[in-house]
Amino acid sequence: MKNLSRLLFVALLVIGLGNVNAQDKNNPWQITIGVNAVDAYPSGDGGAFSETIFDEYFNVEDHWNILPSLSTISVSKYMGDGFSFGVSGSLNQITKWGDVPGSNPEEVNTVDDLSYYGVDGTIKYTLGELINSNTLEPYLGIGGGYTWVDEIGAGTLNGTLGLNVWFSDNVGLTLQSSYKHAFEDYLQTHFQHSAGISIKFGGADTDGDGIYDKDDACPEVAGLAAFNGCPDTDGDGIEDSKDDCPNEAGLAEMNGCPDSDGDGVVDSADNCPTVAGLKALAGCPDADGDGVTDGDDACPNNAGPAANKGCPWPDKDGDGVLDKDDKCPDVKGTVANNGCPEVSDEVQKTLNAYGKTILFDTGKSSIKAQSAKVLSDIVAILNEYPISKFTIEGHTDSVGSESLNQNLSNSRANAVKDYLVNNGVNASRLTAVGYGESKPIDSNNTSAGRANNRRVEINLVK
Repeated sequence: MKNLSRLLFVALLVIGLGNVNAQDKNNPWQITIGVNAVDAYPSGDGGAFSETIFDEYFNVEDHWNILPSLSTISVSKYMGDGFSFGVSGSLNQITKWGDVPGSNPEEVNTVDDLSYYGVDGTIKYTLGELINSNTLEPYLGIGGGYTWVDEIGAGTLNGTLGLNVWFSDNVGLTLQSSYKHAFEDYLQTHFQHSAGISIKFGGADTDGDGIYDKDDACPEVAGLAAFNGCPDTDGDGIEDSKDDCPNEAGLAEMNGCPDSDGDGVVDSADNCPTVAGLKALAGCPDADGDGVTDGDDACPNNAGPAANKGCPWPDKDGDGVLDKDDKCPDVKGTVANNGCPEVSDEVQKTLNAYGKTILFDTGKSSIKAQSAKVLSDIVAILNEYPISKFTIEGHTDSVGSESLNQNLSNSRANAVKDYLVNNGVNASRLTAVGYGESKPIDSNNTSAGRANNRRVEINLVK
């Protein structure tokens, strides 16, 4: 076939254009290799859109020139917004040329074998988005080129209608029909149809994870298709960007963090990660439910307050008042008296009975030795009630002046107080006061009455 070098030139040109620009992130390049058919009917005068232009458009047998081999190659690059620019080269063998008289008088459109070469550039606009399909991609194109029939060549203005049918993201079938209007009378206006396999390529995969950058949410880090190219370092099924513990396999409900003991507290926040516990106690157990973790609980099986290390407060004397609140922890008392025994009326009478038997030297505040026994008994009684306070009251009869009796009663009350303090009674619990002859309990007209009036009383302060 003549001028084969022209097709070689076209092929080199197309391949060269495919390497002019560096590949980008949008898989922009498309190469199509296939066969073409040249249809020179109608012959007419070569004018654009003549009345007979589509009369025998599908008359393959009479008008289509098909070379039974790969006869066309094209490369296009997507430019954005649905537009792409492509260059194609084709060759064919012409034996049918419209209604031109040929060598066989019975077949007016037959010609001797003519070589056909074409180089065309086309701007295409895809309609795939309009029909919302990822498989069918119709397109329209306009462009120009140069066509040689045997030794004669002329420029053409081309209008194109095509369809890509994609079998996968990268491979598909392309069907195309171009109307090529010649600018010179010696080259007839004609159709050129083609069918070929198309391959899209050129998409960048920076991180090498098999996902093109245009679809990769993490283009700089190798990841998984399930996560749009983002990584799952610990392989727990949660992508790193949503994984609070990206380097430790964990649970979805724990935002990707592990919970070894299954208590609902992630290990990183669990003070007892190997033993199931309570969220409120940072994942540690509390067997007795007292709010103190078993590790800090001195009595893990017996509920008690944190202030006592998880143990219950003792009540040694069993009076219902805990030792920590019991003013008399070793003596059974009453709740009302802070755990200490209460002074009964009987005890009060006993104290006053003892007080009346305390003897003093006549006219003095010195206590006679024979009163030691009764004072010892009084000390014992007072110490049975360690938080109770008492008033020691001194009284006299009416013999002598009133002021003398007042001073004497006061001195005797303080003498008793001093004795009790010196023998173990806390001074803060005792108050001494003298009433002189002002509070008699009997008649001062008889010796017996006056004896009753000379007394010491020990009374509970209420």
